[in-house]
Order: sequence, then C-alpha cells, then structure tokens
Amino acid sequence: MSGNDIDISQSLVLAAEDCPAEDFPRLHVFQSHEERVIQALCAHGPVLIKGGRGSGKSALMIEAARRMDDPASSIFPIYLSLRSVPLLRSTGAEYEKLFCMLLSEEISRRLRATDSRAFTFPIVLDVIELQRRLQELVEALGKRVVLMFDDVAHIGREASLEEFFGIFRTISSNRVSCKASIYPGVTRFGVRFDVYNDATVFDLARDERSVGYAAFFDKVISARFPSLHLRLAQYRGLERLDVSAFLGRAVVGNMRGFVFACTRLESNSQSGLPALEQTLKDLSSDYYWPLLEELEPKLGVYQPLVAVARPLAEQIFRHAAAQKNVPSVIVHREIVQQLSKTFEILEYAGFISKREASRAMRSGGRGPRYALNLANLIEFVSPARLTRELFKEWISAAIDQPTDIHVSSGVITIQQPAPLADGELAVFSLPIEKLEKSNAYPYGLTPAKIAELKQAKFMTVGDLASATNADLWRVPTIAEKWVLRIRSAVLQAVWM
Repeated sequence: MSGNDIDISQSLVLAAEDCPAEDFPRLHVFQSHEERVIQALCAHGPVLIKGGRGSGKSALMIEAARRMDDPASSIFPIYLSLRSVPLLRSTGAEYEKLFCMLLSEEISRRLRATDSRAFTFPIVLDVIELQRRLQELVEALGKRVVLMFDDVAHIGREASLEEFFGIFRTISSNRVSCKASIYPGVTRFGVRFDVYNDATVFDLARDERSVGYAAFFDKVISARFPSLHLRLAQYRGLERLDVSAFLGRAVVGNMRGFVFACTRLESNSQSGLPALEQTLKDLSSDYYWPLLEELEPKLGVYQPLVAVARPLAEQIFRHAAAQKNVPSVIVHREIVQQLSKTFEILEYAGFISKREASRAMRSGGRGPRYALNLANLIEFVSPARLTRELFKEWISAAIDQPTDIHVSSGVITIQQPAPLADGELAVFSLPIEKLEKSNAYPYGLTPAKIAELKQAKFMTVGDLASATNADLWRVPTIAEKWVLRIRSAVLQAVWM
C-alpha cells in the first residue's frame, strides 16, 4: 500500500462512523427495538442510548441523522462525535469552551452543506451564548434542531462527563432536542442531571430470548457476508437460522464481535461444527483476551483493574462450565458491588452482558444476571469441543436457567485494587508502533508509514494525537486521505 491507496474491506468495517456513506444503508440492519430507538432519536425530548463497546450506538445515531436529513423535513439534524483528544484531556471551563467550539463548527459545516445561506452560525465559546444562538438557529430555519452527541463516554475518563451533562440539560428546550450515547455503568451524570427524570434511556443490549433474534443476525450476514450466507444454508444437519442465532449468542449480541466472528468463519475452509468451533477459539485467542491487554493503557485511574479482570473472567467461566456448561450466571449483588468497576470492564469488553439488574438466586439473595460469551466459555468446557448436543443446548431455552455465584460459594476470590491517583491515559505515551495494522487495530498504519512518521519525529501516540493537520502534511508522503487514516488510528487507539 502506498500513497493514498487505502483499502479497508467492507466486511471489516467494525465502527459505523468509519462506514462509507454510500454503503451504510446496505450494510446495516435494524430490527423492531432499534426502529423504536431511531424514532425516539428523531422525536422531541432528550434521549440517552446505553450500550457496551460495539453494540451499535453510533449506527443508530447515524441512521437517525440520515432519515432526518431531508430538505423538506421540519428537522435540522446534527450528528457530532465527541472523539476529540483535547476534549478528553480537559475539564471544567476548558471542556465547556472546546465543546461549544466543536458543536459550533459542526453546525456551521452542516449549514454550508445544506446550502442554508439564510443563516450563519458563529463560533461560540460558552454555553449561555450557545443556547442563545441555537434558539436563533431554530427561528431562522423554522425547524426543530436535533443534536446527537456520540462517543460521550470514555471508560477511562469520567470527570468531564459531569460538564457534558450540565451542558446537555442547559441547551435542551422544546425546539432543541439533545440525544447522547453512553456506556453502561461508567457514566457520572453530575448533580445537575437526573438521568431518569431528565432523559429517556434505551438499553441496546440484544437479548437472545427476544423475538426475531435469529432473523436479525441472519439479515446482517446476508447484507455483509453474502457468500457466507449461502454457505450456512449448506451446513449439514444445521439450520441456517440456528447458526445465525448461535453466532449472535456467541458474542452476547455485540455487533462488533459478530462482524469479527463472521469474518473468521468466512475465511475458514471447513464447514459445520468444526468451523464454528474454530471460530469460537479464534474469538477467544485473537479478540477477547487481547482486548483486555489493549484496553489497559486506556483506562486511566482504573488501569490496575485489568490485572484482576482476567482472573475474574476465568473464575466465572470455569464455574459456568462446571455447572453443565450453562452460558448464564447470577452473581450475588454483594460480589458485584465489591468488584463493580471490574465487572463493568468485562461487560464493556464483551465477556459478559447484563440481562437483568436483579434476580432471585436459588441459593438465597439476589443479584444481576449476566449472559456469557461462548468463545471464552468453550475454553473451560471439558473436552473443549463444540458437539451437536452443546450447540443445541446453547441456542435453547436452557440459557434462561442460570447458575448462581453466591458470596459463600468461594467461586470468586479476587480483591479489586484501588484506582490510581493520577488519571492520565497511559496510551498517549505508547510508541507509535502500537498503531500498526493488526487484529486489535484493523484500521491501523502500515510499517512503512510508521517508519516515515518516526523519521519526522512522531514517536508516540501522544505525538500524533497532538499534531495538527499542517504538522502531518509536512511529511512528504502524507496527503489528505492519510491524515484521515492516521486520525482514525489514533482515535481507535484511545477509544477502542
């Protein structure tokens, strides 16, 4: 690869914001629950959509923006990703200033793109002025404004979110509707924002018990992996819908994990159960466990918790495998409270997915119920093979018969370490070699491009994060497309 020739397979587009606009409708599928979320994003009132990494939050916001983006519409939509390194590193008044500037610039860009010359939006730097200018925008356009803020939460940095939700509440009105995406369990809303009174919250977790679960993932395979879709129909003794449901269940309904799983399955020359078994093992070794390692330098004050996240996952999966390979557990609430942030890390990374906030345990007490991904579970099955019986069990109603992990059981024996005092993200000090294209960074940089950047004195991820476009253009072989590629790689490294 050289010059500006940048090719990323459509099947490997793991993030909706990286999907080419012309391919977006073809590659994305929405079922009834997602359609309700899209309608809420287009409607009046503040909305929060909650989901783990790769659960489809960005796709829903982009689809809502697409549907509202019509000159004849009575809505003026703005989609803004807050994946900004300076914004991530700021708090207080500095955060407010940067936020207002980013939103002002995006509104101004959208007005130019829609040829709305009747009104120009100035660059404002404080919230009160932003609120006033938004009302002027509403009056000038004669339309309701919908502001969709994506990537609000960063699992390693929570302090600045209090400022965000203060702004969110301030600029919301009957003609300015604010929407935002958040992660489960990692968001501090601040004292001015009452999440259940100040917004409607939608949980994006895809429950394997829901109607249409298999059909949804089957449609995704048909849209993104048509050749694989044809092959699944030829799997001897296995129904295609069952295989689609199994793959969705294997990654606890997470779309990013599902795309990775389908990519691996498509490249496998085997078929049937052996191919599915190998796909699970590839997910475990090349996706889930490396994800914890990649996540560690991005966790800020919670970086020490990765050291206990892996043993916690192993203890949960080992117990589930010992209890007749049950892919669902109820963990006593006292354990979850003691290890709350470590459970959040495992949920964020897709090892587990909360299905119920509180459920009675057969052994006494209550606790949340978690679905377990099948890729890591099969590691602890004895023998570690995907048999026809196990396949049937994992897609049957038995998944709603969880095993218990009680305080007195002795299954979970770890202690959660204290957070660090300094919350600076260690990812910024990593060498830029970490950005090389790999399973962890499918949008990463080539070795040749890394060598050219190092020759230009860009030595760390932080160096690239702080560089302006003009700084990057000084490198002789870098033009506009490579600047975008470098920005994408840095943001992926910081945000996962």
